[in-house]
Amino acid sequence: MVDKDDLREQFIEAFEGADYPISSPMDLVPALPNGPSTKFESGDFSMTAMELNQAVGSGDFPYDDVESFVDDVMVQLEESGEV
Repeated sequence: MVDKDDLREQFIEAFEGADYPISSPMDLVPALPNGPSTKFESGDFSMTAMELNQAVGSGDFPYDDVESFVDDVMVQLEESGEV
């Protein structure tokens, strides 16, 4: 079972170093500790940043802060059945 709070914290840690506002997923890559291969794991959920980008689509860019970006990612993961 996925711990959504833990997963959300992982996303915030990984993406909070981006230079906000961000206008595309490419704006996030420099902030990631292992670039696109940065992995997020919780319970039976395991996905790299590159896979995450493919799973959630283009998003609603631009995002002004990490919280609004991560909130949107979580909603999209829930709607797609990933979490």
